[in-house]
Amino acid sequence: MAELDTSAAKLQEENRRLKRAIEELSILNDLGRAISASLDSQEIMQTIIRRSLRAVNAEQGVITLVDEEASQPLRTLVRTMVSSSDHEQFQINQALLGWMHLNKKPIVINEPRTDERFRGIKWDESVRSILCVPLITKSALKGTLTVFNKRDQGVFTEEDQRLLAIIAAQSSQVIENARLYEEEKAYARMQEEVRLASKIQSELLPKTNPSIDGYEIAGRSIPAQVVGGDYFDFIPFENNRLAICLGDVTGKGLPASLLMANLQATLRGQSFLTSSPKECLARSNKLLYHSTSAEKFATLFYANLDTTNHSLSYSNAGHDFPFLFSGGDALHRLKSGGIMLGAFEDFSFEEETVSLKPGDLLVISSDGISEAMNSDLEQFGEERLQAIIKNHRSASPKEIIDNIITAVKLHAGSHPQSDDMTLIVVKRV
Repeated sequence: MAELDTSAAKLQEENRRLKRAIEELSILNDLGRAISASLDSQEIMQTIIRRSLRAVNAEQGVITLVDEEASQPLRTLVRTMVSSSDHEQFQINQALLGWMHLNKKPIVINEPRTDERFRGIKWDESVRSILCVPLITKSALKGTLTVFNKRDQGVFTEEDQRLLAIIAAQSSQVIENARLYEEEKAYARMQEEVRLASKIQSELLPKTNPSIDGYEIAGRSIPAQVVGGDYFDFIPFENNRLAICLGDVTGKGLPASLLMANLQATLRGQSFLTSSPKECLARSNKLLYHSTSAEKFATLFYANLDTTNHSLSYSNAGHDFPFLFSGGDALHRLKSGGIMLGAFEDFSFEEETVSLKPGDLLVISSDGISEAMNSDLEQFGEERLQAIIKNHRSASPKEIIDNIITAVKLHAGSHPQSDDMTLIVVKRV
């Protein structure tokens, strides 16, 4: 009789194990179908958590993914509860995350407050039991799958641990693939936005050089990135006047391009209200001060060219001093003006008027020219720039610009362009 009882007990245990195995296979099969049909990482993780809670009969679960930012090595991307709404959402203990980083294997904690592995760690009062398994892809820890509180006051078993570990192993690559797919889509969207920003910015710059009797004028801008923060413009007015401006805003890339567009709109609006360069800069300065943050500013050279009287009235807002070659090799640097735009709310700029004689040459540049560096971190410098201008003074403005850009690139060699490069050349012929 005892032998029959023992055999019956063994048979019953074997049936239980077989039933459990069939249930586990069904759980894994259903989970595989559910998560393989989606590329949405949030949807996939929520599905994994819900199925995991049902599989091990837990109250709450969370997937924590590794953040590659060094300042925040782990961050919780999704938390899904299957209990009633009055349950508090548990926070993953940093000590548990640290343990998982070191050990990369499943862990069951059925007595959190007395567990010797986490002595001195304060757990949430509502946490009774924890089962945590790693999400590993190509031997690297990508995150953790954690469930809390076995239902009906129970404890997590080795079978629960084994099943959740299998779920994590089956799911980790799917989660990683979905996340990489979303990153790729986000990168593609960003590239398209940058492309559109570059297109918009290029349309803000002059498409052709001014054609004025007695003068040759050319301008060119080469951004360091797809979009840049340098700005140049030619604004024609009545009475044979032309506004000429070249600016350089703080930063690079998209933020700088947005500030550049703001500067262009501001300056164009103000240039039609006054013919005085210093008044135009004072008004533009106040508008930029109120429309930008404290760390944003712009340097700018702004001039009004009167082609009837052959005079140039200008004001320089903290920009590199332009070169004005007059007569033989006489050089005048255009320094009158003041500080950069946007730094202070009110500032009284100065202006100066100079005469342009036949053969006079004006070269305006951004600091991306003079500060271009080679692999030894040696700058191109203003002396080289001045020498290039003098050596090619008889050339056309377009040719002078080409020669300067060529010289800068030869100087830089393999060193990448670190700043936008912009030039305007005006020549009275």
